[in-house]
Amino acid sequence: MSLTPTDLLSRLAALDTCAVSDALDRHGLTGAVPGVVCRTGQFKVVGRAVTVELAPAGRTAPATGPDGRPRHLCTAAVAASGPGDVLVVSHPGGVMAGWGGLLSLAASLQGIEATLLDGPCRDVDESRECGYPVFAPDVTPITARSRIVEASWGEPVTFAGVAVTPGDLVLADGSGITFVPAQQAHEVVATAEAMAAREAAMAADVRAGMPITEVMGASYEAHTAGAAS
Repeated sequence: MSLTPTDLLSRLAALDTCAVSDALDRHGLTGAVPGVVCRTGQFKVVGRAVTVELAPAGRTAPATGPDGRPRHLCTAAVAASGPGDVLVVSHPGGVMAGWGGLLSLAASLQGIEATLLDGPCRDVDESRECGYPVFAPDVTPITARSRIVEASWGEPVTFAGVAVTPGDLVLADGSGITFVPAQQAHEVVATAEAMAAREAAMAADVRAGMPITEVMGASYEAHTAGAAS
């Protein structure tokens, strides 16, 4: 019987980003992002990518709402998303925030799982108060108004050098972020599960008193670098 996207998300949620990163390596895929951490607490997040592209004002025509005026960053994606969705915001960088407290409040009420940015966010105290996970490499009090515009949402983006397509699987935890291409999700998740099981067996050996030099000997390198199973 073929697996549904919900089945895959459930299995992905049982893993961590380290196992998924190793599995991506095993399959020759790029999908791991270091240095982007949760700024609003300790959260583990899993879901499907809903993408947003931000750009410097003046370089890109801003996306507009029904009234023809530029819409506020990320609002259309928030309004259209819900449980199981993770907002993945490609940010042009700098010191301006691409996400703030009102957006976190709206996203939390929509049931959205989290927001991931590869640029700064702000209002982290407000986001923390509403229990909403926001992952970003940095924080700032500086507004995006007149500095950053939304170029698009629901289109492929590049996030910290990783290509992300809407619907790709996302796992984020204390070690960073991993993106799993939807087309390879079954294979990557299965490989990550096998690798995690081997790591668990090795941890059991350590607890049983086996020297770490034996547990993490040559077989460990084979475990992380061998052919996909």
